[in-house]
Amino acid sequence: MELTEILARRRMVRAYRPDPVPHDAIERIVSTVRRAPSAGFSQGQRLLVVTEQPTRDAIGDILGDRQWVGEAPVLVVVGVREDDYHERYTKPDKLVEGREIEWPVPYWHFDAGAAAMLILLAAIDEGYAAGLFGVFAEAMEPFKELLHIPSDVAVTCCITIGKAADDSSWDALTSRLTQARRPVDDLVHWERWD
Repeated sequence: MELTEILARRRMVRAYRPDPVPHDAIERIVSTVRRAPSAGFSQGQRLLVVTEQPTRDAIGDILGDRQWVGEAPVLVVVGVREDDYHERYTKPDKLVEGREIEWPVPYWHFDAGAAAMLILLAAIDEGYAAGLFGVFAEAMEPFKELLHIPSDVAVTCCITIGKAADDSSWDALTSRLTQARRPVDDLVHWERWD
């Protein structure tokens, strides 16, 4: 599939058919994390794939009114281990005047977002729909406890994957019907900001 076709099909899906996703397709989708950008090649991204129905249902319960989460045949938790970045940037080839750099932004979050986008696009390339959601602060502890996610791994987002079902009732609640896409000229500047 051409990238332009993948981008045209990319949207956040909130309704899924129960059809399982073959294990080899899931492996191809999540293996894209190896091609994601990684500051200093720190490789701090961590994924957790959840396919078992009772666990998906428990996640839906933890998140409250997000039952659609449990309906997706595949959930991919995208996490990041910040310590991998600090460990990498204390190696001799990354030290600046004998010290770790001062991070202008937390690149571990940037890298996790890039990995998430690759997963979303790879799911479409495999013929599946995908959506992304966050775990709100109040649910984070039970969420991580349920999935045995180590304390040094931050959950940045979760991705749902499966065959799309009719989501016309959800469409009425989504931003895409109330918010227009901004024109490119509002988002992209050339040479100087003004």
